[in-house]
Amino acid sequence: MGVTDTHSHIYLEAFDADRDDVVARAQSAGVHTILLPNVDASTIERLHHTEQQYACCKAMMGLHPTSVKENWRDELAIVQSWLFKRSYCAVGEIGIDLYWDKTFLTEQIDVFEQQIKWAIELDLPVVIHCREAFAEVFASLDRCYTPALRGVFHSFSGGVDELRKIEGYATFKAGINGVVTFKNSQLPSVISQFDPSLFVFETDAPYLAPTPYRGKRNEPAHVTNVADMIAELYGLSKTQLNEIIEANVQMVFG
Repeated sequence: MGVTDTHSHIYLEAFDADRDDVVARAQSAGVHTILLPNVDASTIERLHHTEQQYACCKAMMGLHPTSVKENWRDELAIVQSWLFKRSYCAVGEIGIDLYWDKTFLTEQIDVFEQQIKWAIELDLPVVIHCREAFAEVFASLDRCYTPALRGVFHSFSGGVDELRKIEGYATFKAGINGVVTFKNSQLPSVISQFDPSLFVFETDAPYLAPTPYRGKRNEPAHVTNVADMIAELYGLSKTQLNEIIEANVQMVFG
């Protein structure tokens, strides 16, 4: 059984020189599906082209919180037009990011909640970007939540309390990527307190390459390094773990 990279930006310029090779390496490593989150209007053409070029790639549509600026209404309208025009595997990546800039917090919340509502209307999962904003993201989810809503907390970076809150939603998973392999990462001690049925794997390529590639460009094939680390953590074979994780992927993305 292969594995899904549930979050990868291989449509970006960082892969222009060797995208064919990157996809080929992923498939050779057993990565059968690569899910592509959108950023904003500037990435849509690249996103769609990459999805059309590679059968293993599936596109999402959403407005990234760090792209919520003065023109957020225009950006959101473009996302809406695409979401209701064609099919996507998810609404993403969406959320709240207070690491870089808090100027547009109110707008980020409004944009996030509107996209959650569209996901519910379209019966699509959400892929959530949450950086130094767990309280705000949870507040939005609590306001908008219905039992039909499902999704992933991409690049999970919280602690036990945050993971317990995610577990409480029942229809959400936490995305684990290369950060779990970093020498000083607290993630192994956090996630080991929970059942692996709570997780999916991702790379966030070209970012957050796992050990031993840390500091280099990440790519979908490296999701297997994450899987190896988690299998060892739980004392499971890779086959056993992949069966659990792929069932989680199917539950969220279908």
